[in-house]
Amino acid sequence: MAQALGLDFGTTNTVLALTEGNGTRSVRFNSPTGSSDTMRTALSFMKDPVVGATALKVEAGHSAIRQFIDNPGECRFLQSIKTFAASALFQGTLVFAKRQTFEDLMEVFLRRLRHYAEADWPSAISRVVVGRPVHFAGARPDPALAIERYNEALGRFGFPELHFVYEPVAAAFYFAQSLTRDATVLVADFGGGTTDYSVIRFERSAGRLRAIPVGHSGVGIAGDHFDSRMIENIVAPQIGKGTFFRSFDKVLEVPSSYYANFGRWNQLSIFKTSREFTELKKLLRDSLDPDKLELFIDLVEHDEGYPLYQAVSATKIALSAEEEARFEFAPLGPGGSRVVTRPQFESWIAPDLQKIEAALDDVLERTATSAAQIDKVFLTGGTSFVPAVRRIFTRRFDEGRIESGGELLSIAHGLALIGERDDIAQWTA
Repeated sequence: MAQALGLDFGTTNTVLALTEGNGTRSVRFNSPTGSSDTMRTALSFMKDPVVGATALKVEAGHSAIRQFIDNPGECRFLQSIKTFAASALFQGTLVFAKRQTFEDLMEVFLRRLRHYAEADWPSAISRVVVGRPVHFAGARPDPALAIERYNEALGRFGFPELHFVYEPVAAAFYFAQSLTRDATVLVADFGGGTTDYSVIRFERSAGRLRAIPVGHSGVGIAGDHFDSRMIENIVAPQIGKGTFFRSFDKVLEVPSSYYANFGRWNQLSIFKTSREFTELKKLLRDSLDPDKLELFIDLVEHDEGYPLYQAVSATKIALSAEEEARFEFAPLGPGGSRVVTRPQFESWIAPDLQKIEAALDDVLERTATSAAQIDKVFLTGGTSFVPAVRRIFTRRFDEGRIESGGELLSIAHGLALIGERDDIAQWTA
């Protein structure tokens, strides 16, 4: 019987892993869109056609995406809800006139996962080990608030024990299972919203793995920020960024804050119900370039956030393998098709790369660890495939020390393995 459950509640994907026998296994989810051991961190809500909002049809993961695509204009879609966890400004969002807090959304999402898991969900769990970033995403993240919200949401399930472990520590523990000798390991975990580092010394004695945490660091920047840079440079100018409106006898620039919201595509469904969006629509009649602002409003009202994400993500992935790629997003009209080169993309993300590298400097300096003292570097997360990101490490460490893998599963399985240990307090954050 499984004793520990590892929960990797990710910005982009969520994975659950169980200890079983001498190893771990992923929980399988059987949703209307198929079977998978990962679940997109997304929710959709749709009114019942007969009784209305009193009986919402709720889906999660790819089923949420399918419900959203199949019912344009009728479905409330939310993705990457983890990005709101540490934000004191986020006090909830309206879903068909009912306010949903972060805790409510996290609970609803996990209950859908339990429903999809069916018999694969364990009947008895002695402890749950939850991953958390070293630094949460957001402009002024409050980690204590995020953990309070996690505890509240997870407490509604009645789990006997809850423990929190830094996500890169869990990834390191998963990677360390394959080590054949003692080693000092640097783990770089690139999520959707955060980049986290851990330096850990692993030693084996009498067949038992012992870890000595050396230090952690991180920054609330990762793949989603790269997406927003593409939107900022390709899309925003076509929907009114830099244009002006008339206010009495003055000519003013359309506030850039509207485009910051648009750049965070996963927040468009929140923006759609905000006061800011109402104000933006009022600007239309005074705009000096109303066609662009009207396109902006149409994209938000027609819930084009997810299709835009798909277009941006496809371009970003292609640029990891090729020197240029074509961005295609038909809702933009003639301006929705253009070639993007890798040097252009790298120039757009240069400020983010500097912060990612500065966080690496920070963990090495804080722990007084030189590059030569690092035996292995483990890169995990989809953003580690971006060539400019990988160069940060190849400039400092030779290729023979750099390894990658388990991009989606390593954290959850590491959490589950840690959950089986009697020295779990040593690993918790």
